[in-house]
Amino acid sequence: MFEANYHTHTYRCKHATGDAADYCQAAIHQGLKTLGFSDHAPLPDARWQSVRMEPGELVDYCEAIDEAQRRYPHLRVYKGLEVEYLPEWTNYVQDVFFGEFGMDYLVGGAHWYPHEGEWLSLYGAPMTASMLRSYTDYLIEGMRSGLYAFIAHPDLFGNAYLVWDDIARDCAKAMLTAAADLNLPMEINAYGLRKPLLDTPEGRRHKYPWLPFWELAAACKTPVIVNSDAHRPEDVTAKVDEALDIARRCGVTLVDDIFASAPMLT
Repeated sequence: MFEANYHTHTYRCKHATGDAADYCQAAIHQGLKTLGFSDHAPLPDARWQSVRMEPGELVDYCEAIDEAQRRYPHLRVYKGLEVEYLPEWTNYVQDVFFGEFGMDYLVGGAHWYPHEGEWLSLYGAPMTASMLRSYTDYLIEGMRSGLYAFIAHPDLFGNAYLVWDDIARDCAKAMLTAAADLNLPMEINAYGLRKPLLDTPEGRRHKYPWLPFWELAAACKTPVIVNSDAHRPEDVTAKVDEALDIARRCGVTLVDDIFASAPMLT
């Protein structure tokens, strides 16, 4: 049974609705016992500011979650952020997000990646093989930083790399093997199941989750977590049953507690 969601946004990221209390009410109504907030963190250089909270909203964000913890004592509520990996801001992330604001956890979410001296979007032009290798190297570097409790939608590259070929398989295996070595959960993200299907040379499919990626995760013995990636209170458990079904059909090792020291076999 799905009882914990650690990937929850608020209106502050500019592409979601609702605040902490709204999500807590929905979580209780939908049978959750644990709710973790992980809105898109502001970055010191205002990078990609159109899809994340403003720096001045961090205080309000934390206060809203603190108030929700008081108002809903029977729901475990955690305070986190979804943060792109930027090596030059590692000390900032540690000192400000963990130190000053007391985050319980951070989520590694790559929506852009560095390639040949520029940052490219996973929602931009189709990926070439060299682009996918750059994304893979970037994701693994972020995983090894030790900053993150889990990696959000690692198969988001399926939005831009359209075929499951030897290159996709090799890159996926490198990501999944690194995660397994680090005992770092990779996320099957139910938000992708709520988005329009993607036309590819191999037919129509979800942008993510990408099924062969998760079949390979089982073979690599990579720990896997399922989250809804809620951007509306009513979606706090939306399509999670389908995401869990993918996990079970693929035979992955599921975890349901990001604070546990080891994966929970199911």
